Amino acid sequence: MLPATPEEVFDAYTDAEKQKIWFSILDETPGVVEIEVDLRVGGRQTAVWGPDRDTLFRETQTFMVIDPPKRLVTESTGSSPDGTTMTTTVEVTFEEHEKGTLLTVVQSGFPDAETRDFFSRHAWVGAFDRIEAYLLRR
Repeated sequence: MLPATPEEVFDAYTDAEKQKIWFSILDETPGVVEIEVDLRVGGRQTAVWGPDRDTLFRETQTFMVIDPPKRLVTESTGSSPDGTTMTTTVEVTFEEHEKGTLLTVVQSGFPDAETRDFFSRHAWVGAFDRIEAYLLRR
């Protein structure tokens, strides 16, 4: 549950300049964050981030469905600093509630349960925390 309207959450989730803020909003020291977004079906979002230029994560998402401010579906290909790559499908929904917006993510296509569990317990929780901090500070 995020403390903003679906329009505000969708915008924070998809706008490159806002993402650059929330990607690093909880970091003690600034790292590298580079994001470009072409928000249209068939367009891409490219994100590069990490603590320094030698330790970068990369993700390219191709937009498959864009239904603002309700739903977003992407094919996501990511790589970690060790060169491991993974392609998944990510569906994000933005549902209005009395207390704000329920942001729900369904990601599929993981290579194994361990990777899936890492994303559900750590990666997405961290992203939600960062988006919430951005929304509270704006």
